[in-house]
Amino acid sequence: MSDPADSPIFLGTMSGTSLDGLDIVAVKFLAGDKPELLGSHYIPYPESLRQALSELIGDEAATLSKMSETDSRLGHFYAEAILNFIKGCDIKTPQITALGSHGQTLRHEPDLEHAYTLQIGDPNIIAAKTGLTVVADFRRRDIALGGQGAPLTPAFHADVFRHNQLNRVILNIGGIANITILPADVTAPVTGFDTGPGNTLLDLLSRQFLNQSYDSGGVFASQGKINPNKLKDAIDHEPYFRAPHPKSTGTDYFSATWLQNSGILALTPADAMATVAELVATTIASAIKNLEITIDECFICGGGVHNQHLLNRLQTHLPKVKLDSTASLGIDPDFVEAMAFAWLAKQTLQQQPGNLPKVTNAQKFTILGAVYY
Repeated sequence: MSDPADSPIFLGTMSGTSLDGLDIVAVKFLAGDKPELLGSHYIPYPESLRQALSELIGDEAATLSKMSETDSRLGHFYAEAILNFIKGCDIKTPQITALGSHGQTLRHEPDLEHAYTLQIGDPNIIAAKTGLTVVADFRRRDIALGGQGAPLTPAFHADVFRHNQLNRVILNIGGIANITILPADVTAPVTGFDTGPGNTLLDLLSRQFLNQSYDSGGVFASQGKINPNKLKDAIDHEPYFRAPHPKSTGTDYFSATWLQNSGILALTPADAMATVAELVATTIASAIKNLEITIDECFICGGGVHNQHLLNRLQTHLPKVKLDSTASLGIDPDFVEAMAFAWLAKQTLQQQPGNLPKVTNAQKFTILGAVYY
């Protein structure tokens, strides 16, 4: 085994569909061992930037000039945040092999005849201001090969979380919820898909009802009553929940418009929040229960891991499945996705594939991303 001191260091950044801010990690990848998290930091978006991004996602007629300006603005924000992060870590820029930058998703339409996905946060600016090699634009090569371009984290999950005796699911609850299925049978393929909304609809309600970016711990939702009729109607009228996987979606689909059309907003604020939380828990649990294998354990990451009410509802729907945080597996649940994009940057520079065709439905394994020196 190589000397750990000589192991390459990669940075990873993730701006999730919740539009809350930027996660940054520094990771050392040790041959034959779990990745070592050297540092991590979360930087919230300034409200003006979050609002600009929210408007771009919610406005189908957003102008090209506005998108381009925000792309540049976000690139400068990322670059400054990364430089400050490096200063705060015991790491020097020459020690860093590369940075994997996911960017901020504005659009995700993988099922159109001319499919596309769009993440902004100009990597040219990041590379120029930080002096780092930057790997970005991870999703479009998979889409070019007929895939969904998402989710991309399952390959990383398989590398670090798979167990040879237990069937596991890794559940990421970000703005959108997605699952990675890790069979104990090593000859069985790893699969995964977006189950539907995670935090995005809950956060929309929180901003509307509580004037807060999220419902801390799910306390407000826990005070409401689930409306079974509105819940059933919302699920029954949404074809995405019944669509076979591979599949992926985004917050541009499960949006304020979707919430308005669901009829749930006719309820009292607390009941609306409780009903949406139940919708999230029900659709995640249904996806897990309908898998071809019986799941023994489910490990949760992403912002939703802090919503205790949501986790309680999930456990109610999955009474025979052990639910826990990825922290119990040695990886901070708040930074799993950022670590995944550090890992994907490593894969790209080593000219190794980063996608899983059984997950995305791409025609083949492929190297992902573009490299900016």
